[in-house]
Amino acid sequence: MHDKKITPMDQLLITVSHGLQTLTTRPVAKRSYPADTPENDAMSPADRDLSARYMRVNHVGEICAQALYESQALTAKTPKIKNQMQQSALEEIDHLAWCEQRIEELGGRKSLLNPLWYLGSFTIGTVAGIAGDKWNLGFVAETERQVVDHLEGHLGALSGKDKRSREVISQMKEDESEHAKAAIAAGASPLPGPIRKLMGLTAMIMTKTAHWI
Repeated sequence: MHDKKITPMDQLLITVSHGLQTLTTRPVAKRSYPADTPENDAMSPADRDLSARYMRVNHVGEICAQALYESQALTAKTPKIKNQMQQSALEEIDHLAWCEQRIEELGGRKSLLNPLWYLGSFTIGTVAGIAGDKWNLGFVAETERQVVDHLEGHLGALSGKDKRSREVISQMKEDESEHAKAAIAAGASPLPGPIRKLMGLTAMIMTKTAHWI
């Protein structure tokens, strides 16, 4: 008996289902939680609040990553690129779960605007995918490069006492760098300067808003 072929409508429904799961269910990481240093009880309330805000921003980034990879997989032109996008989305679920766990440890909360972040990122990813696989991959490479820069900035801003958040962010940074390298190796086209600047501006608006809301 032949397996039923997945139609475009089937794939769309699967993608919508994944989006709803991202926004409404607790993610489960496949890898171990990177924070293995005991919680530092000497952290001040202000330090804990700052860390919780940065981890909320990182959690929003992972919500956006799920939307981007799902939409880019949906619009990819070849099975190879589609599979690469889907695999990256699965790997990013670890980050989503780690950020959520760290937010809870710090007594913080997730962004109230997560549905908006997801929808906006899904739209952007769809446009990138429609443009073609080389631009699709180029968008991934540039996105991950900017994410690495953001994470590096977070490591510099966090209290030195918050080693657990640092351990989580450091592992995320390493993974995001590998995703960028994989996209480049798969044939990513460098994005034009104006698009890179627009991406940076959009990311800045998102991070500054998520820091508070």
